[in-house]
Amino acid sequence: MTPVSYPSPPPTSPWRPAPPPAAPNGQPLADFGNRALAFIIDYAIYYGVYLVLTLPFLIWWMFVMFEEMNAAAAKTHVDSAAFPFDFSRFWLPFLAYFAASILVSLGFTYLYFVEYQLRKGQTIGKRVMGSRIIPVDPNATLTRAHLVKRWAVEWVAASFVPFLIWIDGLWQLWDKPLQQCLHDKAAGTVVVKAG
Repeated sequence: MTPVSYPSPPPTSPWRPAPPPAAPNGQPLADFGNRALAFIIDYAIYYGVYLVLTLPFLIWWMFVMFEEMNAAAAKTHVDSAAFPFDFSRFWLPFLAYFAASILVSLGFTYLYFVEYQLRKGQTIGKRVMGSRIIPVDPNATLTRAHLVKRWAVEWVAASFVPFLIWIDGLWQLWDKPLQQCLHDKAAGTVVVKAG
């Protein structure tokens, strides 16, 4: 019986992992975990500053509220048709606090996410995580207009549209090939690894 000869298998090449996704300029994109941790750091900074700036007004309003509650309780005869709190002493300060907190929030986020980030394309969170923002167009430089568009979607619109901040942040998980969030798409930017 003659031995059967089989063709030799094709030469194998060593396995190489797929290259990481890259921006149009060739820099590797920051992954979801990197961006999420940078966001958490920046959010912690935001809430710390926000509380410091709004806490005095909140304490003042709570003092007014307790004063009004005590005044309402001290009345022996309260008209059942009347609201127990004086509008001008209770609700106007509350509305002023609410308006001031929105203005403080938008003002601080503008300064932090536009003006501060304009220098190097990084917030403190992005610097800690080793990432930065660049324009999608490799020939462009990062401008205030890019950052204002990002801020308008990520902070202004998300302040008034329920769940937009979550949808915006998670968008990068299915966006291909640039892994952009909605605020990146609006601004024409991507987040890359800085190193």
